[in-house]
Amino acid sequence: MLRFEVMILGNSSATPMYGRHPTSQVLNFNEQLYMIDCGEGTQMQLARYGIKSNRINHIFISHLHGDHYLGLVGLLSSQHLMGRKSTLHVYGPAALEEILAIQFKHSATVLQYPLVFHPTNPAEVEVILDTPALKVTSFPLQHRIDCTGFRFDEGRRSATLNATLVDQLDIPTPYLKLLKRGIDYVDPDGTVYLASELTYPAPPSRSYAFCSDTLMNESYFETIQGVDLLYHESTFLHDMADRAKETLHSTGQEAAQVARTVGAKKLLLGHFSARYRDLQPFLDESQPFFANTLLSEEGKWFLV
Repeated sequence: MLRFEVMILGNSSATPMYGRHPTSQVLNFNEQLYMIDCGEGTQMQLARYGIKSNRINHIFISHLHGDHYLGLVGLLSSQHLMGRKSTLHVYGPAALEEILAIQFKHSATVLQYPLVFHPTNPAEVEVILDTPALKVTSFPLQHRIDCTGFRFDEGRRSATLNATLVDQLDIPTPYLKLLKRGIDYVDPDGTVYLASELTYPAPPSRSYAFCSDTLMNESYFETIQGVDLLYHESTFLHDMADRAKETLHSTGQEAAQVARTVGAKKLLLGHFSARYRDLQPFLDESQPFFANTLLSEEGKWFLV
């Protein structure tokens, strides 16, 4: 099975506290690495957990509050110093392109690799990356400034070979990939062996949704419907629901209600306020509403 998992590099909100870092994640899809948000200290977290930054070819920034992007300039600069040559794609609010240009201009930095910027649309759902293997969609969230979430959808997966039958028929290796794609095998005598009879049905494609800072509301529910793994910000415990609404954030309990409503299979809570040292109460409040709720732990891979 292809790898599809996410590592949490930072799960804190605006202020780093109690060993927690601002928001950043790395998604590993079939050994291709994608970064989601890049808060302060992200490159140190990459080094801490043994992830080579030059393997990251796509970076997605949800919005321009500092705890979600202030590590980006340092990361891009370090990749330049480490001799990166391959193209890096950055997706984020349109103003981020100007911010990067100003930083590099006044530090007299000329990147030695191509940097391609893709502005996201804070007003509409858009597909921003589309390959046969993986599709990435951005969608509007409701925060104090323009903010988007991101959904990652695996492409159609191949069928699984019935190894016993394939071996019995001694089908040549070059034809095995064709069988998995649904193409029948015809032997030298002209006998047709149906791919459907030599394979098991393809497993369902998997999906991951990242809901950055947002007030809980139904506007984004349709876009994240049915995801296998949902990361949803949970800045406050529910006794501070009024504060969450005032600052356009969510509580852990609200995140659980979202997961239940959209039919997610698993929920990851994150973006915890610095006022909380102990995070167990987030689970205590959330799991009665959505049992398969987990805390986003830094340095841990979570399967999609």
